[in-house]
Amino acid sequence: MLPLAQPALAEQYGVMPPKAVILFGPPGTGKTSFAKGVASRLEWPFVELFPSRLASSREGGLATSLREAFTDLAELETVILFIDEVEEIASVRSGTAVDPGHGVTNELLKLIPGFRDHDDRLLICATNSIRSLDPAFLRPGRFDYVIPVGPPDPVARTAVWQRYLRPAAADVDLQRLVEASEMFTPADIEFAARKGAQTAFEREVAHGKGTPPSTEDYLQAIAQTRPTLTDQALKDFAEDTEQYVRM
Repeated sequence: MLPLAQPALAEQYGVMPPKAVILFGPPGTGKTSFAKGVASRLEWPFVELFPSRLASSREGGLATSLREAFTDLAELETVILFIDEVEEIASVRSGTAVDPGHGVTNELLKLIPGFRDHDDRLLICATNSIRSLDPAFLRPGRFDYVIPVGPPDPVARTAVWQRYLRPAAADVDLQRLVEASEMFTPADIEFAARKGAQTAFEREVAHGKGTPPSTEDYLQAIAQTRPTLTDQALKDFAEDTEQYVRM
């Protein structure tokens, strides 16, 4: 973010600010939060483009809708454009011209250079499966960085638990929760934290005991939460990190 926040200084040192990056990693690991965090730090507008919501009924279909969306963004002086699940519009092409996905992928490939020509803009694409993206989409020159966003380590899990426990963090054994949630994504931790608080709330409504959520409440919630991460997902992520990372 520093070259984007201080472009004059970056130019003085010959540093080129990034214009487009890809985030990849298992679902729920925080790719959207990462993109929003960049926008917040830079104080730039955050615009999310949903591939699944692009109108396909008008003449020209998805490719036309995509081109019009990029045209609308030209009115903004600064912008973070975030495209989640970009594999929906940039997956490996079949090689058959009549393939409906062929045209929209080609259109996106043509739009990226034009987007890069403008200062104070950053395209952030996110995917759960970087290996499914078209090789032409990933080549250097289109994206400056390809960044892995993996599962949280113990330090990160502690921070995420503290965020969602809020005042209750002072009354629970945080270390036990961190250890019990080893395979959890931030989204999984948020769900378990809400579930543990809900248990205490329902106990208060039913019995009027007035006890805050306990460590056991949260451990029970963890046990009842199916983690998003699997051994196979972590193996795939490690392989993708080895093959695709560019930072």
